[in-house]
Amino acid sequence: MRSACFLAIAALAAPAVGGAAPPPPPPPPGYSASPPPPPGPPKPPGPPTPPGPPKPPGDGPKELVSPKALADLITLEDLLAGSQKLQDFADANGGNRAFGSAGHNETTEWLYQTLKETGYYDVYKQPFIELFTAATVGFSAGGEDYPSEYFTYGPSATDLTAPIVVVDNLGCDATDYPETVSGNIALISRGICPFGQKAANAKTAGAAGAIIYNNADGLIGGGTLGGVGDYAPLVGVSGETGAILKESVAAGEVIAILNVDTIEENRTSYNVIAETKEGDHNNVVMAGGHTDSVFAGAGINDDGSGTIGSLIVALALAKFKVKNAVRFGFWSAEEFGKLGSNYYLKTLNGTIGEGSAEEAHKVRAYLNFDMIASPNYVLGIYDGDGSAFNFSGPTGSETIEKDFQEFYTSKGKAFVPSIFSGRSDYAAFLENGIPSGGLFTGAEELKTEEEAELFGGEAGVALDVNYHQEGDTIENLNTEAYLLNSQSIANSVAKYALSFDGIPAADPALRKRGADKYRFQKRFDDESKAHNHAAPCGHALAEI
Repeated sequence: MRSACFLAIAALAAPAVGGAAPPPPPPPPGYSASPPPPPGPPKPPGPPTPPGPPKPPGDGPKELVSPKALADLITLEDLLAGSQKLQDFADANGGNRAFGSAGHNETTEWLYQTLKETGYYDVYKQPFIELFTAATVGFSAGGEDYPSEYFTYGPSATDLTAPIVVVDNLGCDATDYPETVSGNIALISRGICPFGQKAANAKTAGAAGAIIYNNADGLIGGGTLGGVGDYAPLVGVSGETGAILKESVAAGEVIAILNVDTIEENRTSYNVIAETKEGDHNNVVMAGGHTDSVFAGAGINDDGSGTIGSLIVALALAKFKVKNAVRFGFWSAEEFGKLGSNYYLKTLNGTIGEGSAEEAHKVRAYLNFDMIASPNYVLGIYDGDGSAFNFSGPTGSETIEKDFQEFYTSKGKAFVPSIFSGRSDYAAFLENGIPSGGLFTGAEELKTEEEAELFGGEAGVALDVNYHQEGDTIENLNTEAYLLNSQSIANSVAKYALSFDGIPAADPALRKRGADKYRFQKRFDDESKAHNHAAPCGHALAEI
């Protein structure tokens, strides 16, 4: 039997059934009904009525939500039905759901309509305009073609042909670039400083182009230069390709050819925000994930899994009463630098528009879900107390971490800490001093032997080999992790819909301290992000 959540997802494609007839008017005074006639023979059954949209929750009595009751409503059938919708949107629109594209616009409209039809939420779409860039790339050296990738905001180049010159150190300082790089193509290692800094340094040194190679096996996985700037045209290549090129250059001149064919256009995109009509709107728990994919693929794990996990919890929550209001945020343009969540927080706190610090203070906690079904997964929980990486969230984040840990312990499951690297949408909340936490099953990081013992899978292989690639499809989700993590979302959402025990009420001084602490820590954490379970997405790769 399909659950109510599944019917809600399917409702947009199903024909609506006419509503029930209105009740008859009350009888006039003194009216006396005559006895009913005896029943006639039963009528033969008619054809079955097709399913229509689920009815909005009525005004009848509903039970108060509980963590167990909400988690029990989350099923794999509903999750996969939602994932299939996202896959369909991508398949019908060039294979991706990149922000502002037709596939992404269909995603956000579907989320909006699905949540609105419950009648349980106040729902709105928040528009904003940002520059979209994408490209097809090609790279060869010494007559050999090598796999390569684009860095967001990188400039175009057509048949750029020049010798390769190896850059000293990591290319983070102007002195790393020898004079011979002028007019040639700089070969630079990934590491320490942002990609944009390397690309700008190459341009300043007079390089005609640049190649950044990974400091590990495999491609970098979708980096970004962080924003519009004056850069040398460049591509990314794998660590293996970088080693081959360095060895070849040491033996003699190597001629390379770069091609970068870019798309650049301003696009209107939408965050989707839904808040329960019931509950204390001065004390809000917020949960969310991003709705856009990279240009290379459908993004069904990154972050279709967090999108659908949050949606299914939202639909199940509509069956219950809550004490504290629950707000869901479905963010756009995360892959281009967490643009949607940053825009939302700026409008909320009054940096843009009519918001205020008081509005931001109403959000007592934020829960982020970005990649929760990686095929070679770990069960990662953001390190709110800083005990693993000495990089904690604002006060209250330790409680969020502990509550997630208790859920997995109750299920007999292991878990590992994940660092607050700033690589996903929680960053805007941390920068506003809002206690935060969440789940992450891994991206380009390689699974360790210890993690393979805890979670199964294959050591030495990326947690998601399809990260930012064409293979990020519904066929490559780990369904065990998907279901468990979505039930974990439900558990925490229900917990904070009832009580914020252990999470302090917003205090302006405390929030400012938390925000300042996050910014300070982030400045000194470039290296750790490369090696720990940093959160997932391409904008983050601007930093290392």
